[in-house]
Amino acid sequence: MCCRGQLGRDRPRFVDCRQVVPLVERRARLQALVKKLDDPRVDLSPTIAFDSWEQLTAARADPASAGAGEDAEAVEGVMLKRRDAPYLPGRPKGQWWKWKRDPHIIDAVLMYAQRGHGKRSSFYSDYTFGVWTNSEDGDELVPVGKAYFGFTDEELLEIDRFVRRNTREKFGPVRHVIHDADQGLVMEVAFEGLQRSTRHKSGIAMRFPRINRLRWDKAPRDADRLETLEKLLKDDTKNKILLSSSGH
Repeated sequence: MCCRGQLGRDRPRFVDCRQVVPLVERRARLQALVKKLDDPRVDLSPTIAFDSWEQLTAARADPASAGAGEDAEAVEGVMLKRRDAPYLPGRPKGQWWKWKRDPHIIDAVLMYAQRGHGKRSSFYSDYTFGVWTNSEDGDELVPVGKAYFGFTDEELLEIDRFVRRNTREKFGPVRHVIHDADQGLVMEVAFEGLQRSTRHKSGIAMRFPRINRLRWDKAPRDADRLETLEKLLKDDTKNKILLSSSGH
């Protein structure tokens, strides 16, 4: 059973009604919820109020102190919102502000670069980076993430110049950038968390990584090691198990 819809101009598409109906119902429920939350008669006062920025900063750094209890480790940050701002779908800006916990930071080495999109299509702005680990042939770099934002336009020009001058091989749109113990570019990478990955040789992938700053002052041999990330992932997994076992 199917129903007919329109995709673009004079381009029919057939879709399964079993997929369409739940989407329509979900949208209707969402619209009803938004309408209810936007009703001025509904009390949208925050559960926790802060008297100063110092208290708010402390709560962001340590949610347990703000009453999060055993769920504190699962709290990513604080959502700030104007009291009179309506709840809207999508990504509200201006009257909403997500203030996350301070991210984890490590030093990684640039391994591969790829051209960006849109206004960055002329620059190598997508970067794959890695950390050191032991292998049969000694220390080697293994990829742990990919980032394409966090740097300024001036830094983009610097990185692009480095990529072009230090390319060892090309694989289609990807450039293999020199990365050994004495030569390479170290990047300080900020990220929200870690998870297991079958895509990366390291077995680990970062959540929401971004380039925090460039470490021109640091040699690649001094970048972080995979053992550091393994310990961080182990500690994070342990916290999640504790939360799950406590019924939260």
